Amino acid sequence: MLSKAKVYVLGGYQTDFALNWQRNGLTLFELLKATVEGGLAAVRIEPREIETAHIGNFAGELFCNQGQLGGLFASVHPDFAGVPASRHEAACASGSIALLAAAAEIEAGRYGLSCVVGIEQMRNVSGVRAAQYLGTACWAGREAQEATYPWPYLFNRLIDVYDERYGVKHEHLARIAQINFKNAKKNPNAQTRKWEFNERSFAEDDEHNQVIEGRVRKQDCGQVTDGGAAVFLASAEYAAEYAKRRGIPLASIPIIKGWGHRTAPMLFDTKIEASCQAKYVFPHVQGAIADAFRRAGMTGVEQVDAIETHDCFSITQYMAIDHFGITPPGESWRAIESGELELGGRIPMNPSGGLLGPGHPVGATGVRMMLDAYKQVTGAAGDYQVEAAKNVATLNIGGSATTTVSFIVGV
Repeated sequence: MLSKAKVYVLGGYQTDFALNWQRNGLTLFELLKATVEGGLAAVRIEPREIETAHIGNFAGELFCNQGQLGGLFASVHPDFAGVPASRHEAACASGSIALLAAAAEIEAGRYGLSCVVGIEQMRNVSGVRAAQYLGTACWAGREAQEATYPWPYLFNRLIDVYDERYGVKHEHLARIAQINFKNAKKNPNAQTRKWEFNERSFAEDDEHNQVIEGRVRKQDCGQVTDGGAAVFLASAEYAAEYAKRRGIPLASIPIIKGWGHRTAPMLFDTKIEASCQAKYVFPHVQGAIADAFRRAGMTGVEQVDAIETHDCFSITQYMAIDHFGITPPGESWRAIESGELELGGRIPMNPSGGLLGPGHPVGATGVRMMLDAYKQVTGAAGDYQVEAAKNVATLNIGGSATTTVSFIVGV
C-alpha cells in the first residue's frame, strides 16, 4: 500500500552555474559548503534542525579524487556531526535518487526534515578527460568504445532511431536549443546567460555550430558545469511548525504530489531492441512519467503548468515531448512548431533553460529541477516565471535513459 504521508518542499538554493570553482581556488568541499549554507539561509533553517542528509553526486572520485561525501557534509557545520548522511549515484539522475531517498524516509516517519544537496565539480579537467569520466556511465568495454565523446555518440544514435521510426529534422532539434538558450538569458544562475549567438549558431554550419558526433552539433549539447543545488524536504508536522514560524499558510508550501522511478537495462541497444514494437522509443521513460501522474491523482500532462525536463542533448528533450504525451509518439515536432513549449505557451518546457542553457553539473541536476519546480509553483522564478503555475513536472534521466525519475510538485 502506498504511503499517504505528505512530503513538503520548503525551498532551497542554487549556486551560480557559470562559476569555475577550481579557477577560483575552490574545492568540492567548498562547493558543498556554499550550497548547504546558501540553502539554510534562503529557507531560514538552523543547522541544528537538520535530521538527515542525502547527497547526489556522480563522479567525485574521478573529477576530484574525493569519495565519502557524507563525511564532507558532516564537516560543513558542527551541528551536522552525527547527522545520518548518505551519497547517491545514478549518473545524471543522481540528484533525483537522493530526493527519492529523502522523501521515502519522511514518508516512513523516520525524520521530519531532510537536506538534499546535489553537487558536481567538472571543469577542473580537460574536455576530453571529462568526456572519459562521464563515459563511465556507459557499460564499460561494451558500448561507445569507438567514440571520442561517448554521450554525444550514444544520443546521436537516439536521433537515428527517431529518424528511422518517424523522421526527424535538424530544424526542430535546433529550435529546442534556441528556446532553452533564450530562456537561460532570464536565469541569473545560468552558465550561458551571457553567451552570444549569431544567425548561423544553430544551423548545420561546421564553422559556427561544429559537429561533435554524427548529427549532434555543439549547440545540441549540455555544458560541462560546476555547481550545486540544495532542497529541504519536510514532514507535515515539521512543515506546519515551519509555516507557523514564518507566518504563512501551510497550504502555500508545495508538496511532492507524485513520483515515478524506473531503471532499464544498461546498454542503449538493449533498450532500443526492446521497444522495436512498442508505442514509445523508451516505454520505461513513459512509464515513469505515467507513474508520477497516477500517484499525483492526475490524468496527464494537461494538468501541469510547466515541465523541467532533461535536455542533456536537444534530442533528449525531443524524446521527452512525446513521452509526456504532449504529442503522439514521433510527432514532437508539432509542439515545437506551435510554440506551445515556449514561455507564454500552453505548456512551457524548461522555462529555466533546462540543461542546455543553465548547465549540467551532473549530480546537482535533479535537485536543481526540484528547486525550479518549487520556484515556479510559489511564484519565485523571477524573469522566467510561468504565470499562475500551480503544478510542475520534472523528468531526470541517467545514462542512455537507464535511470528515469519524474516528480510532480505543486500547491
